[in-house]
Amino acid sequence: MTITDFDAVRALWASCEGVGLNDADRPEVLRSYLDRNPGMSFVVQADNAIVGAVLCGHDGRRGYLNHLAVSPAYRHRGLARDLVDNCLTALQKAGIGKCHLFIFSSNQDGRNFWRKIGWELREDLAVASRILAPE
Repeated sequence: MTITDFDAVRALWASCEGVGLNDADRPEVLRSYLDRNPGMSFVVQADNAIVGAVLCGHDGRRGYLNHLAVSPAYRHRGLARDLVDNCLTALQKAGIGKCHLFIFSSNQDGRNFWRKIGWELREDLAVASRILAPE
């Protein structure tokens, strides 16, 4: 993924249920994320359009996946799994041994997908957030 993909990727994310977008999903923020995590986020193209995308990065210790999305017309073809595999390979090459992601509790399709591909959904953790500056 490159910053030139932003408009198409943002439109894809907006069209897919289970992807929560906010002011942090702006071009300048994505550019910074991609610059900090080069070669770790991916897109899938078909029919001259971006039909799948995922953000991937790490903090030097753990990897994180965000905003995995595949256009509904292209689902059930293994594209999401391929995107995830590409991310995990990139993380392993960077020496990262564990990866996390966030799923909305109400996103049952997403929860089922992650279970199906071998991820453990943790019920022993909760997420806490604090706003540091207006987004």
